[in-house]
Amino acid sequence: MSQTQQIQPDDRPQKDRPWLIRTYAGHSTAKASNALYRSNLEKGQTGLSVAFDLPTQTGYDSDHILARGEVGKVGVPVCHLGDMRTLFDQIPLEQMNTSMTINATAPWLLSLYIAVAEEQGADVTKLQGTVQNDLIKEYLSRGTYICPPEPSLKMIADVAEYCYTNVPKWNPMNVCSYHLQEAGATPEQELAFALATAIAVLDALRPRVAEEDFPRLCGRISFFVNAGIRFVTEMCKMRAFVDLWDEILVERYGVTDVKSRRFRYGVQVNSLGLTEQQPENNVYRILIEMLAVTLSKKARARAVQLPAWNEALGLPRPWDQQWSMRMQQIMAFETDLLEYDDLFDGNPAVDAKVEELKAGARSELSNLDSMGGAIGAIDYMKSRLVDSNADRLNRIEAGETIVVGVNKFQKGEPSPLMTGDGGIMVVDPAVEQEQIGRLQEWRASRDSKAVERALADLRAAAASGKNVMPASIAAAKAGVTTGEWAAQMRVVHGEYRGPTGVSGAPSNKTEGLDDIRDAVNAVSDKLGRRLKFVIGKPGLDGHSNGAEQIAFRARDCGMDITYDGIRLTPEEIVNKALEDSAHVVGLSILSGSHIPLVEDLMERMSKAGLQETPVIVGGIIPDEDAQKLTAMGVARVYTPKDFELNTIMSDIVTLADPKPEAAE
Repeated sequence: MSQTQQIQPDDRPQKDRPWLIRTYAGHSTAKASNALYRSNLEKGQTGLSVAFDLPTQTGYDSDHILARGEVGKVGVPVCHLGDMRTLFDQIPLEQMNTSMTINATAPWLLSLYIAVAEEQGADVTKLQGTVQNDLIKEYLSRGTYICPPEPSLKMIADVAEYCYTNVPKWNPMNVCSYHLQEAGATPEQELAFALATAIAVLDALRPRVAEEDFPRLCGRISFFVNAGIRFVTEMCKMRAFVDLWDEILVERYGVTDVKSRRFRYGVQVNSLGLTEQQPENNVYRILIEMLAVTLSKKARARAVQLPAWNEALGLPRPWDQQWSMRMQQIMAFETDLLEYDDLFDGNPAVDAKVEELKAGARSELSNLDSMGGAIGAIDYMKSRLVDSNADRLNRIEAGETIVVGVNKFQKGEPSPLMTGDGGIMVVDPAVEQEQIGRLQEWRASRDSKAVERALADLRAAAASGKNVMPASIAAAKAGVTTGEWAAQMRVVHGEYRGPTGVSGAPSNKTEGLDDIRDAVNAVSDKLGRRLKFVIGKPGLDGHSNGAEQIAFRARDCGMDITYDGIRLTPEEIVNKALEDSAHVVGLSILSGSHIPLVEDLMERMSKAGLQETPVIVGGIIPDEDAQKLTAMGVARVYTPKDFELNTIMSDIVTLADPKPEAAE
């Protein structure tokens, strides 16, 4: 071609189709969330990603005692078919690709979704989307489990088997390594723990289908991953995922069909690294992290959803979500990324890193296999995540890992993005009572005998080992509620308490702890016994990473700690403080429900005669709310900007130190 010859339009490279563009959204009510979804679709979003509130995720109706303060906070409440109907009003489900981040109640929410689709007149066999349906990572990192591992694995398989037969284009499980990284997993651990989960599910599914159909079922298993700021390593991790998944399907399961062996994944990039300090910097972090899952064609995500710049501050507003969506659209439609084959094939540095990650993951997979696989190794995996997260925080505290605006380059101009409403959206507290009112109206309007029959059939199916999906769909149509469905699972299978990962002997960390240990010993001598620190997570918030790291460090400092894990009522925490004669009580709440839960606890502390026992609270807490907590009598309030755990430990020692006259 001569230098003057121009490339004609037909000669230009054929662009790949962009990934599905989503935003993870849902809040307040089904009606408000529906309006948000339709608005986002009008702005160019190409798929839906539904965030459910914590009562819905953990199988409680909005009026349950544990749901207090949690309704509509981190997602949309869906208590029954009417809520699901409202959520997707004027959205044709047959034409939509919907991801539902739901796990313990996945069979139920999918049943409601199918029932609404049928009401719309949709051909159910054409429905496309995903239910996360990964309970194993819930035990390790997110905490929205209900039942023990074995029956939970059976329900995962129920959904997969039902979809394979009745909703063939639906992804029945999204193996979720996202929260593993949020809990501190190294790339090797993220690879190994996620793949071990997938193996456990495939082992459970294999006997359920004809041998010749098993490869097709393998092809419907998808993954939901995380991408952190070290984007070269993260990109190599994704290439390692592709290779290892292919390796497992060929060597373990004999799958020869190339299409069935494709590693299919969606992604939300890292929220763990988003900072409260200089939050505008999070925009750059999110963009860089997106590169890890889009640059390499061989390992490109099928769907991408990005957090908003202000998620470390609170609930993003529609504009904030739009900003993140525009980031995806600029990458997909303005750049030439989708015009090229893989940019990294044959790169020696990339190849070496991929092989290193694969070797580490294979070693960890072999270790897990010796423990009976993912189900048998839950306690081990949990403890390893807590250890890894502690190492991560230690490096940040020591300045070995630089976080701009946090431990380096802290000085800067105030962010103009945080003026006015503080840069976040606040859910109206009245939403909870309104939702409860609608729930009560729903219960009163339904056919109670039909509900009783549906619940009996559901309970019988669960007890007999039958697939629970048909009975769940029938229950959805009869008007059964989320809490009623989950209650049957609890009755049949029992309820589970996950491991905390902080039991055992203190670690060998010594840097910076000697002075604090001396102070703990001195105060303990004054108190006449070891300083007792009771840590509790009231409500339904399952994000336990912060509480675990506080417990981990307090134990290393020589305190006597009590940490019984997640999902406690204020009454249970106060009773534990009484029983253990706590010197300090610490609460961790990241769901935004801190005001009603702390108010309840402080009232109970006073009635129990513990008004002199200091209470500290940590979470994603706006300054205005921090002032309200202080007015309630809370001694200290910590937010993500308070990353120096040793400072918090010193505060606890100071709060526990008795007055001189009390020590004499």
